[in-house]
Amino acid sequence: MATRIGVISSGRGGNLRYIVEAARSGYLPAEVAIVLADQKDAGALKIAREQGIEAHFFDPSGLSRAEYDEVLMDHLDRAGVNLVVLTGYMRILSPAFIRHFKNRTINIHPALLPAFRGLDAFQQALDYGVKWTGTTIHLVDEDVDHGPIIHQVPVKVEEGDTHERLKARVQEAEYRAYPEALKLFIEGRPKVVGRKVVFEERRS
Repeated sequence: MATRIGVISSGRGGNLRYIVEAARSGYLPAEVAIVLADQKDAGALKIAREQGIEAHFFDPSGLSRAEYDEVLMDHLDRAGVNLVVLTGYMRILSPAFIRHFKNRTINIHPALLPAFRGLDAFQQALDYGVKWTGTTIHLVDEDVDHGPIIHQVPVKVEEGDTHERLKARVQEAEYRAYPEALKLFIEGRPKVVGRKVVFEERRS
């Protein structure tokens, strides 16, 4: 039985498009069952609707974090979701949400964690003068950009890089890395051991 993915987004949905393509091509043994967003004009909603995927905007105004996450959990559960994928989601999930989908909520961050957590990881990388940055796909825990790492792809920082040039190259890496990480996570029989994700089965 294919894994049913629920995507939560605040943004333009670039990663969502590649995840849907990977699922529909058969590369990813999953289907995107529902897309939820906290921004009415989120590009992810438009992409989902174009692809015939159930999609909803829920306004967080006037709701506590816990109340808002109850709304999300209800719709994810109704859609039969067993894996939650965040794509540019800018809200911090509540402890109740993280417990409900324990070790089943995945996020992507534009740096090689644990380096450059938080906002604008591209500028952080440039400010520190690192030679390599990249993208990390990780499980979500109750701290920000902190959970056990599933997959990483490095990106070289070029001499004279600007914020936009570096961001564009990291995003290109993300589009490959997220489907790869989801495939590994779904097929690899993962378990969390301390700070690590350990796979009982790993692709050759």
